[in-house]
Amino acid sequence: QVRLVESGGGLVQAGGSLRLSCVASGSIFSINGMGWYRQAPGKQRELVASITSGGSTNYADSVKGRFTISRDNAKNTVYLQMNSLKPEDADVYRCRATAQAVSDTSEQEYWGRGTQVTVTS
Repeated sequence: QVRLVESGGGLVQAGGSLRLSCVASGSIFSINGMGWYRQAPGKQRELVASITSGGSTNYADSVKGRFTISRDNAKNTVYLQMNSLKPEDADVYRCRATAQAVSDTSEQEYWGRGTQVTVTS
Protein backbone atom coordinates (compact mmCIF):
# COMPACT_ATOMS: atom_id res chain seq x y z
CA GLN A 1 0.00 0.00 0.00
CA VAL A 2 0.91 3.67 0.07
CA ARG A 3 1.87 5.56 3.21
CA LEU A 4 2.02 9.34 3.56
CA VAL A 5 4.10 10.99 6.27
CA GLU A 6 4.10 14.72 6.88
CA SER A 7 6.75 16.80 8.58
CA GLY A 8 7.75 20.41 9.01
CA GLY A 9 5.03 21.71 11.26
CA GLY A 10 5.80 23.70 14.37
CA LEU A 11 5.37 26.95 16.25
CA VAL A 12 5.98 30.22 14.47
CA GLN A 13 5.17 33.86 15.04
CA ALA A 14 2.73 35.66 12.81
CA GLY A 15 4.51 36.78 9.67
CA GLY A 16 6.87 33.86 9.79
CA SER A 17 7.33 30.91 7.46
CA LEU A 18 7.22 27.16 7.54
CA ARG A 19 7.81 24.50 4.94
CA LEU A 20 5.80 21.31 5.14
CA SER A 21 6.83 18.09 3.45
CA CYS A 22 4.88 14.94 2.71
CA VAL A 23 6.65 11.81 1.57
CA ALA A 24 4.82 8.93 -0.04
CA SER A 25 6.31 5.48 0.45
CA GLY A 26 5.39 1.86 -0.04
CA SER A 27 4.66 -0.25 -3.07
CA ILE A 28 3.84 2.67 -5.35
CA PHE A 29 2.94 2.17 -8.98
CA SER A 30 1.95 5.77 -9.66
CA ILE A 31 0.92 8.96 -7.89
CA ASN A 32 -1.54 11.35 -9.44
CA GLY A 33 -2.76 14.39 -7.55
CA MET A 34 -1.33 15.47 -4.23
CA GLY A 35 -2.55 18.13 -1.89
CA TRP A 36 -2.69 19.70 1.53
CA TYR A 37 -5.79 20.06 3.67
CA ARG A 38 -6.41 21.56 7.06
CA GLN A 39 -9.17 21.13 9.58
CA ALA A 40 -9.51 23.07 12.80
CA PRO A 41 -11.65 21.61 15.59
CA GLY A 42 -15.31 22.26 14.90
CA LYS A 43 -14.67 23.35 11.34
CA GLN A 44 -14.96 21.67 7.97
CA ARG A 45 -11.90 20.29 6.32
CA GLU A 46 -10.49 22.82 3.87
CA LEU A 47 -8.42 22.29 0.78
CA VAL A 48 -5.34 24.47 1.15
CA ALA A 49 -3.54 23.64 -2.08
CA SER A 50 -3.30 20.86 -4.61
CA ILE A 51 -1.01 19.91 -7.45
CA THR A 52 -1.44 17.48 -10.31
CA SER A 53 1.22 15.09 -11.55
CA GLY A 54 1.85 17.57 -14.35
CA GLY A 55 2.38 20.46 -11.99
CA SER A 56 -0.91 22.34 -12.26
CA THR A 57 -1.78 23.97 -8.96
CA ASN A 58 -4.87 25.14 -7.14
CA TYR A 59 -5.09 27.24 -3.97
CA ALA A 60 -7.67 28.29 -1.46
CA ASP A 61 -8.38 32.00 -1.76
CA SER A 62 -7.24 32.51 1.81
CA VAL A 63 -3.68 31.39 1.04
CA LYS A 64 -3.14 32.68 -2.49
CA GLY A 65 0.01 34.75 -2.71
CA ARG A 66 1.32 33.41 0.60
CA PHE A 67 1.55 29.63 0.16
CA THR A 68 3.24 27.69 -2.62
CA ILE A 69 2.76 24.00 -3.32
CA SER A 70 5.34 22.02 -5.24
CA ARG A 71 6.32 18.40 -5.75
CA ASP A 72 9.31 16.29 -6.55
CA ASN A 73 8.02 13.30 -8.46
CA ALA A 74 11.36 11.51 -8.26
CA LYS A 75 11.15 11.65 -4.47
CA ASN A 76 7.37 11.08 -4.24
CA THR A 77 7.24 14.22 -2.14
CA VAL A 78 4.97 17.24 -2.04
CA TYR A 79 5.86 20.47 -0.28
CA LEU A 80 3.95 23.42 1.04
CA GLN A 81 5.91 26.62 1.53
CA MET A 82 3.93 28.84 3.86
CA ASN A 83 4.94 32.50 4.13
CA SER A 84 3.39 35.45 5.94
CA LEU A 85 1.63 33.09 8.31
CA LYS A 86 -1.38 34.36 10.22
CA PRO A 87 -2.91 33.08 13.46
CA GLU A 88 -5.89 31.83 11.45
CA ASP A 89 -3.55 29.51 9.53
CA ALA A 90 -2.97 27.48 12.70
CA ASP A 91 -4.29 23.98 12.17
CA VAL A 92 -3.42 20.36 11.57
CA TYR A 93 -2.24 20.08 7.99
CA ARG A 94 -2.83 16.76 6.33
CA CYS A 95 -1.43 15.44 3.09
CA ARG A 96 -3.63 13.66 0.58
CA ALA A 97 -2.69 11.73 -2.53
CA THR A 98 -4.45 9.73 -5.17
CA ALA A 99 -2.16 6.87 -5.97
CA GLN A 100 -2.06 3.36 -7.28
CA ALA A 101 -0.20 0.74 -5.34
CA VAL A 102 1.59 -2.03 -7.19
CA SER A 103 -0.93 -4.57 -5.93
CA ASP A 104 -3.97 -2.52 -6.97
CA THR A 105 -5.68 -2.17 -10.33
CA SER A 106 -6.93 1.34 -9.73
CA GLU A 107 -6.10 4.54 -7.83
CA GLN A 108 -7.11 5.05 -4.24
CA GLU A 109 -7.14 7.99 -1.91
CA TYR A 110 -4.52 8.11 0.81
CA TRP A 111 -4.12 10.45 3.78
CA GLY A 112 -1.33 11.25 6.15
CA ARG A 113 -1.86 11.70 9.88
CA GLY A 114 -1.06 15.39 9.79
CA THR A 115 1.41 17.88 11.17
CA GLN A 116 0.50 20.66 13.58
CA VAL A 117 1.05 24.28 12.63
CA THR A 118 0.76 26.84 15.43
CA VAL A 119 0.96 30.57 14.75
CA THR A 120 1.27 33.04 17.61
CA SER A 121 0.22 36.64 17.29
